[in-house]
Amino acid sequence: MTQRLITHLRHIDLAVPDAAKQLAFYTGVWGLTTQHTDSGVTYLAAEGSPEQYVVRIRESDDKRIDVIAFGAQSPADVDTLAAQLASAGVRLVSEPGPLQTPGGGYGFRFFDNEGRTVETSSGVATRRHRAIEERESIPVRLSHVVINSADPEGTVAFYEQHLGFALSDTLTHPAMGPIMYFMRVNSWHHSLAIARSPHPALNHVSFEMRGIDEYLRGTGRLLRAGVEKIWGPGRHLAGDNSFSYFLDPSGNVMEYTTALEVIDEDVWHPRLCDVTQPDVIDQWGTADAMNEFITVKMFNDADKGLFVPPPV
Repeated sequence: MTQRLITHLRHIDLAVPDAAKQLAFYTGVWGLTTQHTDSGVTYLAAEGSPEQYVVRIRESDDKRIDVIAFGAQSPADVDTLAAQLASAGVRLVSEPGPLQTPGGGYGFRFFDNEGRTVETSSGVATRRHRAIEERESIPVRLSHVVINSADPEGTVAFYEQHLGFALSDTLTHPAMGPIMYFMRVNSWHHSLAIARSPHPALNHVSFEMRGIDEYLRGTGRLLRAGVEKIWGPGRHLAGDNSFSYFLDPSGNVMEYTTALEVIDEDVWHPRLCDVTQPDVIDQWGTADAMNEFITVKMFNDADKGLFVPPPV
């Protein structure tokens, strides 16, 4: 594992065929706030987060992940990481320099092993945010991103060796072996997870709620609004977090969660969690069992943006 120069998850940028429907979903139902709009690209903030935005939406014929963005402590760390990646043969999309996105900062982009565009930045201005109030059922922050990989072991190795991620836990199946790896870059149990899949794609994006009551109120609000629920409510073992998964208008899976585990990295030992054990998937026993319907939805459409940097 390389020196850890990444500090946290910043935002996930998505391209979708019908941005208007997606934005109506995020701002009208999901609970995000439009922070900036520029040339057909919209930046959405979580009210409880200091990040300028946690989701970026761009309209495109190609459904894809545009960027997965992480923070770094300083411009020097950004430069160091860029030099390390370049010397290891990782393909840089851009050299380190001033960012032209909201909040500015200093950063660069590169392709991961399967061709996703990843950004690392420091010095991005924080936005005015606030404490989410009791019973207010909107996201506090972006919790984690889960990606589908046709080569999950290779993807885990890439993020460990080049970016300093550490393995927290692994979901396994007696017949299929490892099916999901939970990766951390700080004391949160995971900021990134990597799922075995027929193709690279977005698996789901997760948003942290204030607490269990707010999480359940948000889940109920979406159900009353007629948003298609994929799975939940329940509580996973790996990460110890609650889950309610919904389908957005573009067919991406979005999750409300809360109480994601904060671990002591000095003493934590990764576990193998057998998904055929009921308490591994859902400690509460309130969600349906994992089935083929859920799996297919989370496989999503194959990402059409691999090794092609987004235009913005």
